[in-house]
Amino acid sequence: MARIRNLILVLGDQLTPTLTSLAAGDPARDRVLMAELHDEATYVRHHKKKIAFLFSAMRHFAEELRGAGWTVDYVTLDAPGNRGSFSGQVAEAVAEHQPERIVVTEAGEWRVAQMLEGWKAQFSVPVDILPDDRFLCSPADFAAWAESRKQLRMEYFYRDMRRRTGLLMDGDQPAGGQWNFDAENRKPADIDLFMPQPKTHAPDAISEDVLALVAARFGNHFGDLLPFRYAVTRADAEAAVDAFVTEALPNFGDYQDAMLTGQPFLYHAVIAQYLNCGLLDPLRVCRQVEAAFRAGTVPLNAAEGFIRQIIGWREYVRGIYWLKMPGYENRNHFGHTRPLPDFYWTAETDMACVRAAVMQTKELAYAHHIQRLMVTGNFALLAGIDPHELHEWYLTVYADAYEWVELPNTVGMSQFADGGLLASKPYAASGAYINRMSDYCGPCRYDVKQRTGPDACPFNALYWDFIARHREKIRHNPRMAQMVRTFEKFAPDEQHRIAASAATFLAGL
Repeated sequence: MARIRNLILVLGDQLTPTLTSLAAGDPARDRVLMAELHDEATYVRHHKKKIAFLFSAMRHFAEELRGAGWTVDYVTLDAPGNRGSFSGQVAEAVAEHQPERIVVTEAGEWRVAQMLEGWKAQFSVPVDILPDDRFLCSPADFAAWAESRKQLRMEYFYRDMRRRTGLLMDGDQPAGGQWNFDAENRKPADIDLFMPQPKTHAPDAISEDVLALVAARFGNHFGDLLPFRYAVTRADAEAAVDAFVTEALPNFGDYQDAMLTGQPFLYHAVIAQYLNCGLLDPLRVCRQVEAAFRAGTVPLNAAEGFIRQIIGWREYVRGIYWLKMPGYENRNHFGHTRPLPDFYWTAETDMACVRAAVMQTKELAYAHHIQRLMVTGNFALLAGIDPHELHEWYLTVYADAYEWVELPNTVGMSQFADGGLLASKPYAASGAYINRMSDYCGPCRYDVKQRTGPDACPFNALYWDFIARHREKIRHNPRMAQMVRTFEKFAPDEQHRIAASAATFLAGL
């Protein structure tokens, strides 16, 4: 076989035709390598739907590249030549094709990035690791932004990103005269509201083959494999965005924090998995949302709230990840060590809110940000769950979860395990918050209005017990100090009842 020029490795979250490694190549002289790898499917035991989604999207992307003139070596999971790991598969391809160079776009996760760096010594050919320009702020740019600040806050980063992109800007001022409309985006939803459903897609022959493979090879992983309705092509992912902008985005702002039994999606886009694997261009999606606002079909609070999630939080948590790795994954500010309860896997709990969030996660590999932050994350924080165990759970169960985005959201925002580097306060709340933003509490076996006792909502005693346990660490936090003072005004008998109720509940875990 004639020697090729470049062996271009495309990773499973790089399903973008303008990828820097592909842009540097030439279909006439270079060869693309893609592979479904056991190591990547099992470094945590990913949700069955997540594995199926990525393998199917990868196979469809390989066909897209072939249609554009590329020669693609695609190694399926059950292929005889599958070596199970990135390094093993690249070694096999190097031996077969004897490329002049290996070319790859930088990895999104620290462990894979270290693997790519190791190839420079491992293989007998040069390895070019190119920057990933699909993000709006490079790790170097973020580090430069962070270096000049005593305290990192997403809001100020977000404003800089608005200025950089021009999104929702009127000259040098934000559209509507303010940067953030979050105060308008906290309405509880009513079950009588019309709820649009995200656009779904029936599996084609490629997806059906993948579903059979995943059922056979990963049947003991968490989650339901069927029904499978994800988009797995760029065109279908873009159609999902079109449907969201037309049908759901107008109400997204008002109800983005709401939770309703039996309504997993409400007005959410449900496109994070498409963004994070490369099927969607984040800036293109944001410009589409801005265009809908400019055309008068979407209110400003909805457009701004959505765009903030993409160019604000998404870019910000990636910046934090690369700024603080390695080691960030082991932060544990509160010293929490309790094992993750079994009901995070089984949903067998009398807490209606947790049961609903976990059941939905099991069925869909999806829960929206408030379900993650203020139900499963909030419970873990109050109960003193080991933040690393919780991090691995989130990484396992959600189709959109990659370590660069999931780890800072869990360790930094949800669990405050970095001590306030990412978030300004611990996102701790009693049952009153869940009752205000959802209908979960009505049929729950626990009484959300009781603070202590066997029938009280566990979130209530756990909340005040959390305040009591950690008051010396949080009393100087401007957003938590009042809660510490409130607890310290409770009568000693009430403080004792709180501690006893929390201890009794936690002992039952």
